[in-house]
Amino acid sequence: MPIRVIVQFEAKPGRRTELRELLETISATHGPSAPGFLGSTVYETLDSTDGLVEIADWESASAQSDAVQSATAAGIYAPVVELVAGPFTATRVG
Repeated sequence: MPIRVIVQFEAKPGRRTELRELLETISATHGPSAPGFLGSTVYETLDSTDGLVEIADWESASAQSDAVQSATAAGIYAPVVELVAGPFTATRVG
């Protein structure tokens, strides 16, 4: 069953553009090789000058979970951690 993942980020002050570009680069570079990845879009929030929301589509929850584990193990998300002000939230909906 296809799912959508909604991830909310708060960038460190003044670093939203940098975080957005990084997220878009990761998606463009690594997304096509991730089994089950259908695409994603990053949006700037209107309520926070440093907020971002990424909405990603996946073929299944297991495909998304496997891809996140693989990317984390490979260190792909390490630069993201350096740009966020705190923990992010991820909500999976189907």
